[in-house]
Amino acid sequence: MSRGRVDEGLLATIGERLTARDELGAALADALRGTGAGDCGKVTMKQFRRALQDGIDAVPDAPRALRDFFAAVEPVPDWVDFDLVEEGGRVARRFGRNTADVMLQLALIGSYRFDGPPRLLVETGGLVGGSALRRIAETQHWATAVTAPGALRRDGEGFRLTVHVRLMHALVNHRFERGGGWDTARWGLPVNRSDLAATLGLFNAVQLLGVRLLGVRVTRAESRAVMHLWKYVGHLLGVDEDWLFDYEPQQHRLNYHLLLTQSYGGAAGPPLAGALVEAQRHLHFRHFARVRRAHARARLLSMLRFFLGRRGMRDLGLPPSLPWAVPPLIAANLLRYQILGRSEAGRAHLQRRGERFIERHLRRHFHEHTPDVAAFDV
Repeated sequence: MSRGRVDEGLLATIGERLTARDELGAALADALRGTGAGDCGKVTMKQFRRALQDGIDAVPDAPRALRDFFAAVEPVPDWVDFDLVEEGGRVARRFGRNTADVMLQLALIGSYRFDGPPRLLVETGGLVGGSALRRIAETQHWATAVTAPGALRRDGEGFRLTVHVRLMHALVNHRFERGGGWDTARWGLPVNRSDLAATLGLFNAVQLLGVRLLGVRVTRAESRAVMHLWKYVGHLLGVDEDWLFDYEPQQHRLNYHLLLTQSYGGAAGPPLAGALVEAQRHLHFRHFARVRRAHARARLLSMLRFFLGRRGMRDLGLPPSLPWAVPPLIAANLLRYQILGRSEAGRAHLQRRGERFIERHLRRHFHEHTPDVAAFDV
């Protein structure tokens, strides 16, 4: 396929999967909610948590739905290279604050320009009012947990959180698909297989594209490692195997076609974006809290102006701003990643710096909202 050419077959597949669910997750959700049929059996959250913590064999007489679900997530596919997964985690942590900026501003708030998924967040109360920081903290906690050393091994926190997120998706879909009021013909299923793939694309290829825009140097080997890490995460989340990619161009191609299927200008986007901007006023700072919260809000608006442009800001009902925060950030990143990052000592310095950011910024600023290992809402 030449650059920019539309693959009609791929568009058709995306359309089909907008109305397709994660069937293993759906069966488990049915069994948990007592709405399943046949011999899948009734499942309790206590059984799920036991299987998640200790393995399915630790659950006596495990119901079929639970056994089938863990039969899909426990075996490690032959293509997984844990050395490459670990390297992907190191690279992601080395990006430090740049990753947090890209994921919040370009990936999350940027996606609110579309219709469909933002409506689901509004319906669940996911990112409005006082829950905004908590939900962001949950996402950031998970996204950083999967990059920790050993996190995606069977006994790792990243593995457990990812599998828990998959169940959460299934339960949300079960609630709205069966509860009525959701326009499936217009938006697809509440949590569908195309949207799952689109979400994965935000964490791998969009993350890599975004940090480059901020001046970060990403080598082919680093890109390959990050893509491999998220490929395995995508497998655990139930993303279709033919949409799990080893290389950025493959993911960018899918992302491009996913964008072509989106409608813009939904009513849910502006209040969601506004809630996250205003949530900056509630960040935790030990000293000069009022001034630093005001700076955090102004910086967020400035970065959004850079990533989304004037039209994107207008679409989301955000106040006008200039991208004043970006030039000094790019200058610093050029020095750190383009010059210092070319040496082993420089990369080690960036690694330590990125990990300090994760510990001191994310977990400090969101400390009141960061969940325990299995505390995601279900």
